[in-house]
Amino acid sequence: MALALFFAPDLPPLAAIAAAAVGGVTIDPVSSLPEGSKPQLALESGDRLLGLNTLVRFFGRLSSLHGFYGVDPVTASQVDEWLDYSPKFSAGAEFEECCHYANSYLAMRTFLVGYTTTVADITIWSSLAGGGKRWESMKKSAKFPHLSRWYDAISVDRPILQELASKYVGKRGLGRPVSVEAKPVGAAAAGAPKKGKADVQQTEKAQKVEGSFEISLPGAEMGKVCTRFPPEPSGFLHIGHAKAAFLNEYFARKYGGKLIVRFDDTNPSKEKDEFVTNIMQDLETLEIKPDEVTYTSDYFPALMEMAEKLIKEGKAYVDDTPREVMQKERMDGIESKRRNQNVEENLALWKEMVAGTKRGLSCCLRGKLDMQALNKTLRDPVYYRCNPEEHHRVGSKYKVYPTYDFACPYVDSTEGVTHALRSSEYHDRNEQYYRILADMGVRPVHTWDFSRLNFVYTLLSKRKLQWFVSQGLVEGWDDPRFPTVQGMRRRGLTVEALRRFILSQGASKNLNLMEWDKLWTINKQIIDPVCPRHTAVLKDGKVPLTLRDGPETPFIRIIPRHKKFAGAGKKATVFANTILIDKADAEAIHEGEEIDREGDKVTGLSGVLHLEGSVKTTKLKLTWLADHPELVDLNLVELDYLIRKEKMEEEDELLNVLNPVTKIEVAAVGDSNMRNLAKGEIIQLERKGYFICDAPYVRSTSPIVLISIPDGRQRPRQ
Repeated sequence: MALALFFAPDLPPLAAIAAAAVGGVTIDPVSSLPEGSKPQLALESGDRLLGLNTLVRFFGRLSSLHGFYGVDPVTASQVDEWLDYSPKFSAGAEFEECCHYANSYLAMRTFLVGYTTTVADITIWSSLAGGGKRWESMKKSAKFPHLSRWYDAISVDRPILQELASKYVGKRGLGRPVSVEAKPVGAAAAGAPKKGKADVQQTEKAQKVEGSFEISLPGAEMGKVCTRFPPEPSGFLHIGHAKAAFLNEYFARKYGGKLIVRFDDTNPSKEKDEFVTNIMQDLETLEIKPDEVTYTSDYFPALMEMAEKLIKEGKAYVDDTPREVMQKERMDGIESKRRNQNVEENLALWKEMVAGTKRGLSCCLRGKLDMQALNKTLRDPVYYRCNPEEHHRVGSKYKVYPTYDFACPYVDSTEGVTHALRSSEYHDRNEQYYRILADMGVRPVHTWDFSRLNFVYTLLSKRKLQWFVSQGLVEGWDDPRFPTVQGMRRRGLTVEALRRFILSQGASKNLNLMEWDKLWTINKQIIDPVCPRHTAVLKDGKVPLTLRDGPETPFIRIIPRHKKFAGAGKKATVFANTILIDKADAEAIHEGEEIDREGDKVTGLSGVLHLEGSVKTTKLKLTWLADHPELVDLNLVELDYLIRKEKMEEEDELLNVLNPVTKIEVAAVGDSNMRNLAKGEIIQLERKGYFICDAPYVRSTSPIVLISIPDGRQRPRQ
């Protein structure tokens, strides 16, 4: 039964209606109170709750959404602080001041409280939406970049909010008469406000552009969902892993459930503690906090017991068929000669495998499934292989290790995983996954597919990335040319851009070869409003320009590092009668200037100041630095793709598609303020683009290294 929410038509309680919709509480909004009245909620008991924030708190507590009112007393109190602060947004004179405060607060945060959406986010979002055109104007001005980023992210994550804002907010904002219909509003589609044809078309258009995760997992129950992110510790996380991690976290939080990070450490030949450490670092960078961290190796004893159980039940057998022959037999549907040997023979060979004897090393354990199945993954897959190498966690205790196909279903079931999210490349293995669970006789687990990320000119195979590392063609797994989380961060990609990009893909299962431009465009939208501006001139052919009427004595003026963002701080700019400009700019100057040349090379210029000129109408723009001893040396680094083929095929040899030039370094000089740049700080060099500081200033003999942040539209140099 819907709860009746009464309000005055001139004061629709958007925050309360939105909190109910997001929190899954069905209400019946009725605009029947006198103008200026506080909203009231009629309870089934006959009691009434009065006031906007009282209703928001009530819906927050009533919702079954995990963490909607905080996850503990501390976060619940932090939610209360924001609810108490929210009325200031409706005081016209304080609106902009409140935006400044929230913008600063959100500079390093994804949510107002904790790591998931709370009623605090819903309330402040509603306060901004209630500002109507005033907020829209401020948002477009890029005056509040962090607040705008947060607002857009909440809007994408909870599409119902935009629908409610369109319905209840007038052009001039809340507090003005709007036409509202008394229709139930709830979390389910059936309870949402009725849309007109134009609204439906607009929503569909937005979803095509941005994507949507507003879907349900099969058999999901609120508070009982458990997902897992199972990286193999054989490399650093890359952008494909980031998508899987974000998705698993998203659904775990959406259903108020649990997220497990499980290291799939079943191959001692590839795995290292170094990779475990860096994967955990990558997850922290991505702001993903698991509820539990486990290892498949924790289950080695139980997995071996399960293997022996299946042997005894005639559901698995030991095979010594050479690997190449076995592969051909599986392709052709031919049964192995060992398939029907008796249990005693299988157990004897299994003991040889466990002991790591010469005989055992020639064998593997296979499941006895269906050698004639059209789905070839069911054709007796391998469950265990011998490997005498030392394991990074358990040392030399074992000589046999389970395959992913065998271990994953068992551990998923044992750990209580309800939904195993797998990229679409595993789709054909879902049938195998279910069959193995059935043979083991353990609790079933749902599988859910999502599309794998594939990018042009990009390798996501850890084996191939490891080849680049082993060959010394890159600096390591954090090389800025790598699609790893650490590599992309080092190249200037923000976590917020990556998260927005993943969310923009929605729950689509389409497998597409994607361009990088969308991701880097999102990144630019995030960094441009806040990153400081600096100036650099290329060393090669730089030209001195003497201003005949320039200042005889150099002087310094303190100016903002970013004209529209005070948070970027200030910088000292030197003005002198001799300035340095780029060669290209010097060669573009002709009319009415004194030019010194050596052949075709411009070696010097002289001119006079024309301070009355218009910046807007002047066609020729010059980038300049005062020529003085405090300039710093820079090394500007431009990076290219590692391969020159848009899409790698299985038969392609890496050596045949390598890009011969992937790194170009250009010497430059920059303003002295860049001595203070920190590693990882992002700046814009005027007329040269965006850069991230990879090596800060140490001494005058070591240049500052700045890596160019790409826009994604470049192609490999031929």
